[in-house]
Amino acid sequence: MINSMTGYGQAQGEVNGVSYLVEIKTVNHRYFKAIIRLPEPVAFIEEDIDKLLRNNMSRGTINYVLRLKNSSVNALFDIDEAALKTVAEKLNRAGSLAGIKGSIDIGNLLSLPGIIQPALPDKKASEQIREKVLEVSQKAIDKVKQMRAAEGGFLEADLKKHCAAIEEDLGQICARGDIVLQEYAAKLKQRVDSLLAEVKLKLDEETLAREVAIFADRSDISEEVARLDSHLQQFSQACQANELAGRRLDFISQEMLREANTIASKASNTDIIRCVVDIKCRVDRIKEQVQNIE
Repeated sequence: MINSMTGYGQAQGEVNGVSYLVEIKTVNHRYFKAIIRLPEPVAFIEEDIDKLLRNNMSRGTINYVLRLKNSSVNALFDIDEAALKTVAEKLNRAGSLAGIKGSIDIGNLLSLPGIIQPALPDKKASEQIREKVLEVSQKAIDKVKQMRAAEGGFLEADLKKHCAAIEEDLGQICARGDIVLQEYAAKLKQRVDSLLAEVKLKLDEETLAREVAIFADRSDISEEVARLDSHLQQFSQACQANELAGRRLDFISQEMLREANTIASKASNTDIIRCVVDIKCRVDRIKEQVQNIE
């Protein structure tokens, strides 16, 4: 079963009166890329969260956001009272020197850098926070993985549909292979006979056979058809394997397109070329879908 790289998960937990809400969104990316946003009081667990994400997901852009909501009497921040007092005294003194009368807005003072600082938990509280956040994060990750697996099921069904259509086109190409040679031999014989009739000469059957053999060798697509069919089988097996198949499927789809291009360059029959065009359209669609597979 393949997994998509698109997913969403959310989970929430509480410890010591503080609610922790984790939200994870994932989208496709060639490699693993984690974007972690944490409030400053819990920034110390960023490395643990990164390891947790890497242990559960191997590819994709992972946007991780942790939000805090304090429902207890304990504040999430500390006020540097000494700094606040110093600033207030300097402002009062400056106002007196300048002859400016007025009151100081405490709200404006609190917005100054360094006045309000995050309340850092002690060692015991830090461990409790770490355990709770990682627990909540795992729940959110599990939801992401469920969504990625469900999306992967839809992707797999779509990919199988395109592969089945390609197999059908390959069957038509194989059926046309022998007919193409017979048609070429007949047309070549008719053309040469008409040219030689004017000078009353007869076509040498050995020469005709040699020309047909040269054409058959030049336009032989049996190897390309066999390789493309083999790629289809490998593609199906990779979808069924319990592994991270995204990169493997991407490589196989590139090889499928390579074989289709070679068939198109060799083929001289309009029916075969029409089938090859359909195959290339299907392979392009497969390549687009594979970019979303983990």
